[in-house]
Amino acid sequence: QVQLAETGGGMVQAGDSRRLSCAASGDLFGSYNMGWFRQAPGKEREIVARITWNAIPSYYIDSVKGRFTISRNDAKDTVYLQMNSLKTEETAVYYCAYQTPGSLQYRYWGQGTQVIVSL
Repeated sequence: QVQLAETGGGMVQAGDSRRLSCAASGDLFGSYNMGWFRQAPGKEREIVARITWNAIPSYYIDSVKGRFTISRNDAKDTVYLQMNSLKTEETAVYYCAYQTPGSLQYRYWGQGTQVIVSL
């Protein structure tokens, strides 16, 4: 069992930056990938970014390239999403997720942290 807890959300102004954190605990293994997802009001959940077990960013959705950065600090069992120049359409609940080693499945999810971007 793995538990994930996102923090860092809140209300921000368009153009501002925010860093989300995801603290992992439980039965962690050494080769797990992590992803950040978001779900905007009335929209389906989408993957925002993914980072490999060895700290290589392996995916960004096109709309965030150059503005968002995913990273991890395994000494702290924490994954981050640095979000710069936020746009109003990026208002969403942001989730982190744990990808089971050797699988494409995201087995464990956090509860989410809400980011509201206003004008």
